[in-house]
Amino acid sequence: AFRMTPQPGVPPEEAGAAVAAESSTGTWTTVWTDGLTSLDKYKGRCYDIEAIPGEENQFIAYVAYPLDLFEEGSVTNLFTSIVGNVFGFKALRALRLEDLRIPPSYIKTFQGPPHGIQVERDKLNKYGRPFLGCTIKPKLGLSAKNYGRAVYEGLRGGLDFTKDDENVNSQPFMRWRDRFLFVAEAIYKSQAETGEIKGHYLNATAGHCDEMIKRAE
Repeated sequence: AFRMTPQPGVPPEEAGAAVAAESSTGTWTTVWTDGLTSLDKYKGRCYDIEAIPGEENQFIAYVAYPLDLFEEGSVTNLFTSIVGNVFGFKALRALRLEDLRIPPSYIKTFQGPPHGIQVERDKLNKYGRPFLGCTIKPKLGLSAKNYGRAVYEGLRGGLDFTKDDENVNSQPFMRWRDRFLFVAEAIYKSQAETGEIKGHYLNATAGHCDEMIKRAE
């Protein structure tokens, strides 16, 4: 469901149809390759339009899409279509996605994270109680050595795991490999002193996919 404000002089029905087309099979002109497929089968359809009470020239357009338009298990592909360049469409003065309903048959194509809670419990050998963990603070500015010290103190004090904040990558004040080495030392030391398995979740994201894979490995 889209909240839309058509440009002056554009009927809401035309604007709704434009949203459905632009976010599925539509383009700005007719091309000969249209005849090579069944556009009627794959196009989105605006099946209802409701005026918003108390709002001037604002409407809710309900659009349905064939599931074949979307790659199975791909959030990126789904949102690229639904909230992609349709938001720059000239027939609209404003557009906002208000609601999105996904049928169970498509939801089932998403397998979820590869490691569930049971895998984490098996790795840490902790059962029958909640995990206790924390994010290291301050999240930015610590040296790798002091970061490792904070990890050690937390794990030695009773935490099951610690983790990087999402802002922590490989900045000048703390390079990724330095953090990895000091955190590993903290884990081994706290495990030796407590007799428990400890863990830390490192942020392996990077500016290049090859570097991300290298960090993950």
